[in-house]
Amino acid sequence: MSGPLLKVENLTKYYPLGAGILKKRIPVVRAVEDVSFYVEAAETLCIVGESGCGKSTVARLLMRLIEPTSGRVLIDGTDIAGLKKHELRAWRRRMQMVFQDPYSSLNPRLTAGQIITEPVENFERLSRKQRHALAADLLQKVGLAPEIMQRLPTELSGGQRQRLSIARALSLNPSLIILDEAVSALDVSVQAQILNLLMDLQQQMGIAFIFISHDLGVVEHIGRRVAVMYLGRIVELAPCEALFAKPVHPYTEALIAAAPVPDPTRARLDVPVEGEVPSPINPPSGCAFHPRCPLAVERCRMEMPPLVLMADGRVVACHVRAPATYISGQPVEAGDQSLGPMTLS
Repeated sequence: MSGPLLKVENLTKYYPLGAGILKKRIPVVRAVEDVSFYVEAAETLCIVGESGCGKSTVARLLMRLIEPTSGRVLIDGTDIAGLKKHELRAWRRRMQMVFQDPYSSLNPRLTAGQIITEPVENFERLSRKQRHALAADLLQKVGLAPEIMQRLPTELSGGQRQRLSIARALSLNPSLIILDEAVSALDVSVQAQILNLLMDLQQQMGIAFIFISHDLGVVEHIGRRVAVMYLGRIVELAPCEALFAKPVHPYTEALIAAAPVPDPTRARLDVPVEGEVPSPINPPSGCAFHPRCPLAVERCRMEMPPLVLMADGRVVACHVRAPATYISGQPVEAGDQSLGPMTLS
């Protein structure tokens, strides 16, 4: 089927605080608001941002672990956000997830072999011989010895547990794997092994990845495109090389400037950003970043900037760096046009 593997349109998630009385307006936590992007087959899209910006909420919405307030999540053109539980079951094979903490996401009472084969047995019956062959094959793919299949998660190291989590995700032969801070708890040497493993598996099996991380060094190594989130919204989405070479949004500049650089001769951006992230319960009017932005103007305080498609193909939400182009009275936004190649006349 033509088109992207995954297409997300205006995805929104609000958490109400308490119950309303006599139709009183209920305050809500705006965890994710109007998020749109796409993922091609065998592509890696990275999502970055500060803690609390909505990265993990997006991952759980895509997996339907939580229900969206509004928006669409389309896999090969089918909106899984609107499917009933019995209809969703067949689509769960297409997407799998690797969580940040492998120990808490693995059943401590099951052996490694049982952990790998359990997802498959939710859909089809396997003989003992088939279970053994499947577990041994996947353990080998993730760089673990077949003997590991008899061990419990408590008998494995952190790196081995994360490899086991990846093997479990691969067991259903998915088209897309979501990795939520999948290497953040590991030592640097183990991180490199896991990242190289993921890139090798992608090349061999054609799997697409959504890689969520706060580590920009890791993102720069593995990503093809990067979406930068701030307070529940995407503020910049660009090819990885372009984003790190020349960030456009002031928040993206601040993130890159704050990241440690191992090369002392490499020039670093000097972007002064002060203050705390605003509350998602009571976000500021206009651009949510304007209270901390050194470039903010009056328009930033009054109007929410739309995502604008720029000449180099990236989309940016910034009145100063990416002022909206208006066609027939409407701003050129990225809700639809960021989903595929486009040129502006």
